[in-house]
Amino acid sequence: MQLRHLLIALLVPLTWGFGFALAKAGLDHFPPLLLMSMRFAIAAAVLVWFVPVPRNQWRNLTIIALVSATMQYGLTFSGLARIDATPAVLLVQSEVVMGILMAAIILKERPTLRQILGTALSLSGVLIIVGAPSLAGQMIGVMLVLSGCAFWALGQVLIRRLGDVMGGFQLTAWIGMIAAPQMFVASLLFEGNPLPLVQAAPVEAWFTVLYLGLVMTVIGYSAWYYVLARYPVAMVMPVLLLLPVSTILGAVTFLGERPDAWVLIGGAVVVTGVGVVIIDPKAMRTAAADKKAADTRSDA
Repeated sequence: MQLRHLLIALLVPLTWGFGFALAKAGLDHFPPLLLMSMRFAIAAAVLVWFVPVPRNQWRNLTIIALVSATMQYGLTFSGLARIDATPAVLLVQSEVVMGILMAAIILKERPTLRQILGTALSLSGVLIIVGAPSLAGQMIGVMLVLSGCAFWALGQVLIRRLGDVMGGFQLTAWIGMIAAPQMFVASLLFEGNPLPLVQAAPVEAWFTVLYLGLVMTVIGYSAWYYVLARYPVAMVMPVLLLLPVSTILGAVTFLGERPDAWVLIGGAVVVTGVGVVIIDPKAMRTAAADKKAADTRSDA
Protein backbone atom coordinates (compact mmCIF):
# COMPACT_ATOMS: atom_id res chain seq x y z
CA MET A 1 0.00 0.00 0.00
CA GLN A 2 1.36 3.42 -0.94
CA LEU A 3 2.27 5.68 1.98
CA ARG A 4 -0.38 8.25 1.02
CA HIS A 5 -3.08 5.60 0.91
CA LEU A 6 -1.87 4.07 4.17
CA LEU A 7 -2.15 7.45 5.90
CA ILE A 8 -5.68 7.86 4.55
CA ALA A 9 -6.54 4.36 5.78
CA LEU A 10 -5.21 5.21 9.24
CA LEU A 11 -7.63 8.14 9.36
CA VAL A 12 -10.46 5.62 9.71
CA PRO A 13 -9.62 4.07 13.11
CA LEU A 14 -8.36 7.46 14.28
CA THR A 15 -11.56 9.39 13.48
CA TRP A 16 -13.86 6.55 14.55
CA GLY A 17 -11.96 5.85 17.76
CA PHE A 18 -11.81 9.46 18.90
CA GLY A 19 -15.46 9.79 17.89
CA PHE A 20 -16.43 6.94 20.19
CA ALA A 21 -14.69 8.65 23.10
CA LEU A 22 -16.24 12.03 22.27
CA ALA A 23 -19.67 10.43 21.98
CA LYS A 24 -19.30 9.27 25.58
CA ALA A 25 -18.77 12.91 26.57
CA GLY A 26 -21.70 14.00 24.38
CA LEU A 27 -24.00 11.65 26.27
CA ASP A 28 -23.61 13.92 29.29
CA HIS A 29 -25.68 16.51 27.38
CA PHE A 30 -27.87 14.56 24.95
CA PRO A 31 -29.61 11.17 25.35
CA PRO A 32 -28.40 8.41 22.98
CA LEU A 33 -31.16 8.42 20.37
CA LEU A 34 -31.23 12.21 20.10
CA LEU A 35 -27.44 12.38 19.76
CA MET A 36 -27.40 9.73 17.03
CA SER A 37 -30.34 11.30 15.17
CA MET A 38 -28.43 14.58 14.94
CA ARG A 39 -25.26 12.78 13.87
CA PHE A 40 -26.97 10.96 11.00
CA ALA A 41 -29.01 14.01 9.97
CA ILE A 42 -25.81 16.06 9.54
CA ALA A 43 -24.00 13.28 7.69
CA ALA A 44 -26.92 12.55 5.38
CA ALA A 45 -27.43 16.24 4.59
CA VAL A 46 -23.83 16.35 3.33
CA LEU A 47 -23.66 12.99 1.54
CA VAL A 48 -26.97 12.61 -0.33
CA TRP A 49 -25.99 15.25 -2.90
CA PHE A 50 -23.14 13.07 -4.16
CA VAL A 51 -24.88 9.70 -4.55
CA PRO A 52 -27.73 8.56 -6.82
CA VAL A 53 -31.24 8.16 -5.47
CA PRO A 54 -31.94 4.45 -4.89
CA ARG A 55 -34.61 2.94 -7.11
CA ASN A 56 -37.05 0.30 -5.85
CA GLN A 57 -35.03 -0.22 -2.66
CA TRP A 58 -36.90 1.96 -0.16
CA ARG A 59 -38.48 -0.94 1.72
CA ASN A 60 -35.14 -2.74 2.07
CA LEU A 61 -33.37 0.46 3.09
CA THR A 62 -36.01 1.25 5.71
CA ILE A 63 -35.61 -2.19 7.30
CA ILE A 64 -31.81 -2.00 7.15
CA ALA A 65 -31.82 1.50 8.65
CA LEU A 66 -34.06 0.31 11.48
CA VAL A 67 -31.88 -2.72 12.26
CA SER A 68 -28.32 -1.58 11.53
CA ALA A 69 -28.63 2.06 12.58
CA THR A 70 -31.62 2.90 14.78
CA MET A 71 -31.64 -0.30 16.85
CA GLN A 72 -27.90 -0.84 16.77
CA TYR A 73 -26.82 2.68 17.70
CA GLY A 74 -29.72 3.13 20.09
CA LEU A 75 -28.68 0.04 22.06
CA THR A 76 -24.91 0.53 21.76
CA PHE A 77 -24.93 4.16 22.85
CA SER A 78 -27.49 3.53 25.58
CA GLY A 79 -24.95 1.04 26.90
CA LEU A 80 -22.11 3.53 26.41
CA ALA A 81 -24.03 5.98 28.60
CA ARG A 82 -23.81 3.42 31.43
CA ILE A 83 -20.23 2.14 31.14
CA ASP A 84 -16.82 3.61 30.30
CA ALA A 85 -15.78 4.07 26.68
CA THR A 86 -12.83 1.66 27.00
CA PRO A 87 -14.75 -1.55 27.86
CA ALA A 88 -17.55 -0.46 25.51
CA VAL A 89 -15.31 -0.21 22.44
CA LEU A 90 -13.60 -3.49 23.31
CA LEU A 91 -16.98 -5.20 23.56
CA VAL A 92 -17.97 -3.64 20.23
CA GLN A 93 -15.14 -5.58 18.57
CA SER A 94 -17.30 -8.69 19.03
CA GLU A 95 -19.41 -7.36 16.12
CA VAL A 96 -17.05 -9.16 13.74
CA VAL A 97 -17.53 -12.58 15.31
CA MET A 98 -21.27 -12.01 15.72
CA GLY A 99 -21.36 -11.24 12.01
CA ILE A 100 -19.78 -14.63 11.30
CA LEU A 101 -22.34 -16.34 13.55
CA MET A 102 -25.24 -14.50 11.88
CA ALA A 103 -23.96 -15.38 8.41
CA ALA A 104 -23.66 -19.03 9.43
CA ILE A 105 -27.20 -19.11 10.83
CA ILE A 106 -29.06 -17.00 8.26
CA LEU A 107 -27.00 -17.28 5.08
CA LYS A 108 -25.76 -20.80 5.80
CA GLU A 109 -22.18 -19.67 5.23
CA ARG A 110 -19.74 -22.23 6.57
CA PRO A 111 -17.00 -20.59 8.68
CA THR A 112 -13.42 -21.75 8.26
CA LEU A 113 -11.45 -23.33 11.09
CA ARG A 114 -9.49 -20.09 11.46
CA GLN A 115 -12.73 -18.12 11.83
CA ILE A 116 -14.08 -20.59 14.39
CA LEU A 117 -10.90 -20.37 16.47
CA GLY A 118 -10.87 -16.56 16.24
CA THR A 119 -14.53 -16.40 17.23
CA ALA A 120 -13.98 -18.64 20.26
CA LEU A 121 -10.97 -16.56 21.31
CA SER A 122 -12.90 -13.29 20.98
CA LEU A 123 -15.86 -14.60 22.95
CA SER A 124 -13.53 -15.72 25.74
CA GLY A 125 -12.16 -12.17 25.82
CA VAL A 126 -15.70 -10.83 26.13
CA LEU A 127 -16.21 -13.07 29.17
CA ILE A 128 -13.03 -11.67 30.75
CA ILE A 129 -14.24 -8.09 30.20
CA VAL A 130 -17.70 -8.89 31.58
CA GLY A 131 -16.06 -10.28 34.72
CA ALA A 132 -13.91 -7.18 35.28
CA PRO A 133 -14.33 -5.69 38.78
CA SER A 134 -14.79 -2.22 37.28
CA LEU A 135 -17.96 -3.43 35.54
CA ALA A 136 -19.53 -4.92 38.66
CA GLY A 137 -23.15 -3.80 38.84
CA GLN A 138 -23.07 -2.49 35.25
CA MET A 139 -24.39 -5.55 33.44
CA ILE A 140 -27.30 -3.61 31.94
CA GLY A 141 -24.83 -1.38 30.10
CA VAL A 142 -22.78 -4.38 28.99
CA MET A 143 -25.84 -6.23 27.69
CA LEU A 144 -27.05 -3.15 25.83
CA VAL A 145 -23.70 -2.84 24.04
CA LEU A 146 -23.64 -6.55 23.17
CA SER A 147 -27.25 -6.36 21.96
CA GLY A 148 -26.24 -3.48 19.72
CA CYS A 149 -23.44 -5.65 18.32
CA ALA A 150 -25.97 -8.37 17.50
CA PHE A 151 -28.18 -5.90 15.61
CA TRP A 152 -25.11 -4.61 13.74
CA ALA A 153 -24.28 -8.16 12.68
CA LEU A 154 -27.86 -8.78 11.56
CA GLY A 155 -27.79 -5.51 9.64
CA GLN A 156 -24.65 -6.57 7.77
CA VAL A 157 -26.38 -9.77 6.68
CA LEU A 158 -29.27 -7.70 5.32
CA ILE A 159 -26.87 -5.26 3.64
CA ARG A 160 -25.17 -8.17 1.86
CA ARG A 161 -28.35 -8.55 -0.21
CA LEU A 162 -28.01 -5.01 -1.52
CA GLY A 163 -24.30 -5.25 -2.24
CA ASP A 164 -24.84 -5.83 -5.96
CA VAL A 165 -27.20 -2.90 -6.51
CA MET A 166 -25.88 -0.20 -4.17
CA GLY A 167 -22.35 0.88 -3.30
CA GLY A 168 -21.13 1.33 0.24
CA PHE A 169 -21.06 5.13 0.06
CA GLN A 170 -24.60 5.25 -1.32
CA LEU A 171 -25.77 2.92 1.45
CA THR A 172 -24.16 5.12 4.11
CA ALA A 173 -25.88 8.25 2.78
CA TRP A 174 -29.38 6.84 2.42
CA ILE A 175 -29.33 4.72 5.56
CA GLY A 176 -28.41 7.91 7.40
CA MET A 177 -31.22 9.84 5.71
CA ILE A 178 -33.78 7.22 6.74
CA ALA A 179 -32.33 6.44 10.18
CA ALA A 180 -32.20 10.08 11.36
CA PRO A 181 -36.01 10.57 11.47
CA GLN A 182 -36.46 7.05 12.87
CA MET A 183 -34.13 7.88 15.74
CA PHE A 184 -35.72 11.29 16.31
CA VAL A 185 -39.21 9.78 16.61
CA ALA A 186 -37.85 7.09 18.95
CA SER A 187 -36.16 9.82 20.99
CA LEU A 188 -39.45 11.70 21.34
CA LEU A 189 -41.19 8.51 22.46
CA PHE A 190 -38.58 7.18 24.88
CA GLU A 191 -36.41 10.17 25.86
CA GLY A 192 -38.98 12.97 26.00
CA ASN A 193 -39.00 16.56 24.76
CA PRO A 194 -35.52 17.40 23.40
CA LEU A 195 -36.01 21.18 23.33
CA PRO A 196 -34.76 21.92 26.89
CA LEU A 197 -31.66 19.79 26.28
CA VAL A 198 -30.95 21.47 22.95
CA GLN A 199 -31.34 24.93 24.48
CA ALA A 200 -29.13 24.12 27.48
CA ALA A 201 -26.36 22.33 25.55
CA PRO A 202 -22.95 24.06 25.82
CA VAL A 203 -20.66 24.76 22.87
CA GLU A 204 -18.56 21.64 23.48
CA ALA A 205 -21.67 19.47 23.17
CA TRP A 206 -22.37 20.89 19.71
CA PHE A 207 -18.72 20.35 18.78
CA THR A 208 -19.27 16.67 19.61
CA VAL A 209 -22.37 16.54 17.40
CA LEU A 210 -20.50 18.13 14.49
CA TYR A 211 -17.53 15.81 14.98
CA LEU A 212 -19.76 12.73 14.95
CA GLY A 213 -21.63 13.86 11.85
CA LEU A 214 -18.86 15.43 9.77
CA VAL A 215 -15.55 13.93 10.88
CA MET A 216 -16.49 10.47 12.16
CA THR A 217 -19.14 9.73 9.53
CA VAL A 218 -18.48 11.86 6.42
CA ILE A 219 -14.67 12.01 6.53
CA GLY A 220 -14.22 8.60 8.19
CA TYR A 221 -16.42 6.74 5.73
CA SER A 222 -15.06 8.74 2.78
CA ALA A 223 -11.55 7.63 3.71
CA TRP A 224 -12.76 4.05 4.20
CA TYR A 225 -14.44 3.76 0.81
CA TYR A 226 -11.60 5.65 -0.91
CA VAL A 227 -9.09 3.03 0.22
CA LEU A 228 -11.47 0.09 -0.33
CA ALA A 229 -11.90 1.21 -3.93
CA ARG A 230 -8.13 0.89 -4.49
CA TYR A 231 -7.11 -2.15 -2.44
CA PRO A 232 -8.58 -5.58 -1.68
CA VAL A 233 -10.56 -5.96 1.53
CA ALA A 234 -7.93 -8.36 2.91
CA MET A 235 -5.33 -5.58 2.82
CA VAL A 236 -7.57 -2.89 4.33
CA MET A 237 -9.55 -4.61 7.09
CA PRO A 238 -6.60 -5.07 9.51
CA VAL A 239 -6.34 -1.28 10.05
CA LEU A 240 -9.61 -1.50 11.99
CA LEU A 241 -7.74 -3.37 14.72
CA LEU A 242 -6.34 0.04 15.67
CA LEU A 243 -9.84 1.28 16.54
CA PRO A 244 -9.68 0.16 20.21
CA VAL A 245 -6.24 1.75 20.55
CA SER A 246 -7.42 5.17 19.35
CA THR A 247 -10.58 4.94 21.47
CA ILE A 248 -8.63 4.10 24.62
CA LEU A 249 -6.22 6.97 23.91
CA GLY A 250 -9.20 9.28 23.45
CA ALA A 251 -10.90 7.99 26.60
CA VAL A 252 -7.75 8.47 28.69
CA THR A 253 -7.02 11.90 27.18
CA PHE A 254 -10.49 13.45 27.01
CA LEU A 255 -12.45 11.53 29.65
CA GLY A 256 -9.78 10.74 32.23
CA GLU A 257 -10.59 7.03 32.18
CA ARG A 258 -8.19 4.57 33.78
CA PRO A 259 -9.10 1.09 32.53
CA ASP A 260 -8.21 -1.75 34.88
CA ALA A 261 -6.05 -4.74 34.00
CA TRP A 262 -9.04 -7.09 33.53
CA VAL A 263 -10.54 -4.86 30.85
CA LEU A 264 -7.21 -4.45 29.03
CA ILE A 265 -6.41 -8.17 29.16
CA GLY A 266 -9.89 -9.11 27.98
CA GLY A 267 -9.68 -6.47 25.28
CA ALA A 268 -6.35 -7.81 24.07
CA VAL A 269 -7.89 -11.29 23.81
CA VAL A 270 -10.91 -9.93 21.90
CA VAL A 271 -8.75 -7.96 19.46
CA THR A 272 -6.43 -10.94 18.97
CA GLY A 273 -9.42 -13.13 18.15
CA VAL A 274 -10.74 -10.57 15.69
CA GLY A 275 -7.26 -10.40 14.15
CA VAL A 276 -7.28 -14.18 13.69
CA VAL A 277 -10.62 -13.84 11.89
CA ILE A 278 -9.86 -10.93 9.55
CA ILE A 279 -6.13 -11.32 8.89
CA ASP A 280 -5.64 -14.08 6.35
CA PRO A 281 -1.93 -14.19 5.38
CA LYS A 282 -2.62 -16.21 2.25
CA ALA A 283 -5.34 -13.81 1.09
CA MET A 284 -3.11 -10.83 1.84
CA ARG A 285 -0.24 -12.30 -0.20
CA THR A 286 -2.61 -13.02 -3.08
CA ALA A 287 -4.12 -9.54 -2.87
CA ALA A 288 -0.69 -7.91 -2.80
CA ALA A 289 0.43 -9.94 -5.83
CA ASP A 290 -2.75 -9.07 -7.74
CA LYS A 291 -2.37 -5.38 -6.89
CA LYS A 292 1.27 -5.39 -8.02
CA ALA A 293 0.34 -7.13 -11.27
CA ALA A 294 -2.46 -4.62 -11.90
CA ASP A 295 -0.09 -1.70 -11.26
CA THR A 296 2.45 -3.23 -13.63
CA ARG A 297 -0.16 -3.57 -16.39
CA SER A 298 -1.34 0.02 -15.89
CA ASP A 299 2.25 1.28 -16.20
CA ALA A 300 2.88 -0.70 -19.37
